[in-house]
Amino acid sequence: MRIWSIHPKYLDTKGLVALWREALLAKHVLEGKTKGYKNHPQLDRFKKANRPVDAINQYLSEIHIEATYRKYNFNNGKIDWHFKPTQLTVTEGQLAYEVQHLLKKLKIRDPKKHSEIAVNKKFKSHPLFKIVTGEIEQWEVI
Repeated sequence: MRIWSIHPKYLDTKGLVALWREALLAKHVLEGKTKGYKNHPQLDRFKKANRPVDAINQYLSEIHIEATYRKYNFNNGKIDWHFKPTQLTVTEGQLAYEVQHLLKKLKIRDPKKHSEIAVNKKFKSHPLFKIVTGEIEQWEVI
């Protein structure tokens, strides 16, 4: 499971669709609707939020916005749009790690998207996250 901290606009089609599915799975985990993935390290930051389900709904809403912008048809009924907005943090080190991880994937999977985003000097985080100083997150499996 990869719940990206980078903005969804950087993902290629396969990446965005996979993120949507994985974030929906994460939502089910946080709602207690599944037995698998309960201890997945990428869910830790959501579990630590004051309102974990609101945080994942907010996360999903941004994926949906990006999908709509691209004219994809993601089911907005999967999101509880009455979430209370929140903000989580992500470290600079984590964001940099994810950018490099994505660029490696895109170089093989979608060279056009790779060249489109590789020129960026500063990558944005997913809007749910505030970027803070720090190394790669402890929950990251390297």
